[in-house]
Amino acid sequence: MRCTFLPYCLPFIGEEEIEEVADSLRSGWVTTGPKVKKFESDFAAYVGVKHAIAVNSCTAALELSLAALDIGPGDEVIVPTLTFCATANVVVHRGAAPVLVDVGEDFQIDPAAIERAITPKTRAIVPVHYGGQPCDLQAVLEIARRRGLAVVEDAAHAIGAQYDGQRIGVHGLMTAFSFYATKNMTTGEGGMLTTNDPALADRLRVLSLHGMSRDAWARYTEVGSWYYEVCEAGYKFNMTDLQAALGIHQLKRLDAFIARRRDIAAQYAAAFADLEGLILPVELPGRFHVYHLYPLRVLEAGSQWNRNSFIQSLREAKVGTSVHFIPLHRQPFYRDRCAYNPDSFPVADKIYSQIVSLPLYPKMSNEDVLDVIQAVRAVAASSMRKPNRSSRTTAA
Repeated sequence: MRCTFLPYCLPFIGEEEIEEVADSLRSGWVTTGPKVKKFESDFAAYVGVKHAIAVNSCTAALELSLAALDIGPGDEVIVPTLTFCATANVVVHRGAAPVLVDVGEDFQIDPAAIERAITPKTRAIVPVHYGGQPCDLQAVLEIARRRGLAVVEDAAHAIGAQYDGQRIGVHGLMTAFSFYATKNMTTGEGGMLTTNDPALADRLRVLSLHGMSRDAWARYTEVGSWYYEVCEAGYKFNMTDLQAALGIHQLKRLDAFIARRRDIAAQYAAAFADLEGLILPVELPGRFHVYHLYPLRVLEAGSQWNRNSFIQSLREAKVGTSVHFIPLHRQPFYRDRCAYNPDSFPVADKIYSQIVSLPLYPKMSNEDVLDVIQAVRAVAASSMRKPNRSSRTTAA
């Protein structure tokens, strides 16, 4: 057993990031400025998209995208129930109605459920690339094209992930990314919104800062102008240079971070392959998984063995875990507001009762990884039953 507790997640911040932040502090330019512009340019080049708009969170990116689509009261937006609350909260903030749908055994939004949920009021679909693996994006985009709907991708987990050989962020109309402390790269708090549409990008930039026609960089530098116009009732969603200073160097490290995550995931897969009672994540064809999460599914074996007891046993072995996520239809706000039929989300409910996310992040040492493996094997040896083989091969 470990002597110290292994946190579920820790960011990997290098000296280059620290020096870049210090440089911003010394310069006096701490709000949106040259480093935000560089970060946006670098991120767009990395993803392979024409425009990247840096904001203060992925939540802000999602809300901006709905605002740019003029989604509001009377509209409906389809969202998977197995996601963080922000994906649906932004719909509520726009005065629209989030329509929750079930997921498949791969944890991703179910295209058939999307089709069933579409009504004359439906304006958009917000698929989530759960855990760092892209959803069935081709199916979602085809439904949207055929039904005249917009697609806004929630890629909070999926920076660097690929679908059919292209990085997430280039396929659809808009894609929102997260740089929260637990994500594959971080700016502490922060997000990015990508698009290939130049007119849309211009409007998103205006909306991100009070609806003003000029940001601080365009007004306060020696080549700027004091004059600005308020074109829309926008938001205070801009990213600061302090955040971008982190992001510039985190982005340079991202591919190495992903390689380390994939290496740890491969070690877990090899170490747990023979364990009865666990369903392991898999990488689906045509997808490049960046393993933001490593969600095991623990199959219940009687009243004394289930996901919760598994988590407790790992905690006693000083290994931190998490659960991603409590489905939105189970959360009091959405349960009471929408009065969903409790039988409407059978797959998400089953997954929720089983999942536990193991520690998986670049700052983990080889010894940390071995400690997790030994703890899981020791706990699993106690009383797990043999998994259903068909579930093992189809779950992700």
